[in-house]
Amino acid sequence: MTRTPITIKNPAEISRMRDAGQVVVLVHRRIEEAIRPGVTTGELDAIARDTLAEVGAVSSFLGYYGFPGHICASVNDEIVHGIPGRRVLHEGDIVSIDVGAIVNGYHGDSAWTYPVGRISEEATQLLATTEAALHEAIAAARPGHRLGAVGHAVERLGEARGYGIVRGYGGHGIGRQMHEDPHVPNHGDPTKGVVLRPGMTLAIEPMLNVGTEETRVLADEWTVVTADGSLSAHFEHTVAITLGEAQVLTERLAPVVY
Repeated sequence: MTRTPITIKNPAEISRMRDAGQVVVLVHRRIEEAIRPGVTTGELDAIARDTLAEVGAVSSFLGYYGFPGHICASVNDEIVHGIPGRRVLHEGDIVSIDVGAIVNGYHGDSAWTYPVGRISEEATQLLATTEAALHEAIAAARPGHRLGAVGHAVERLGEARGYGIVRGYGGHGIGRQMHEDPHVPNHGDPTKGVVLRPGMTLAIEPMLNVGTEETRVLADEWTVVTADGSLSAHFEHTVAITLGEAQVLTERLAPVVY
């Protein structure tokens, strides 16, 4: 089977991807401001819809293989691909918001897991560790490193702190298409995988579970949940491999305080 060659972007293309990434950041900021007990995931989706329309961008997700939302909204034991709708958020929930935007033909993609009001210490530690895993993975995304080093960084930190590492889902190349080669798993051998080169653009997205790494898909054929009902967190940035440290194209304007 012949695989699609991995696309190396030029500086102009990376600049366009950064434009898309900053639209993603704007959507996240507005959704974050609206997250509170009593709000529905459908209301958060409407914020994304209106923000994208305001700036002339398009959702990467809406209609993708039939997906019905502008964002993915995954609550508590939902790992990824949660469909926004009537679900009401409650005090103590955590909600992963995954935003993708297309601007001038290029995609930006970022997910963040937010607390809803005051959350448990268990949830607090899960969010902090998953975000830390994202930063560790980005630090490993340097030219000359193998792709396996990125997943290994997530796996090493997650396992050291006792979390289940989601293996059936992961990150991906990104650019003119939302999903390009290569697949970016959240586990791996740092000596294996493609060699990272300047101009590669990746969506890196650790997913950690409080319990087992096992997953299942709900009857809606989209929402992926933990098999044991334990909490899950998901963090993601779009990055460009450079001559030095990876450039984060979806850099958030301010950190979330857990």
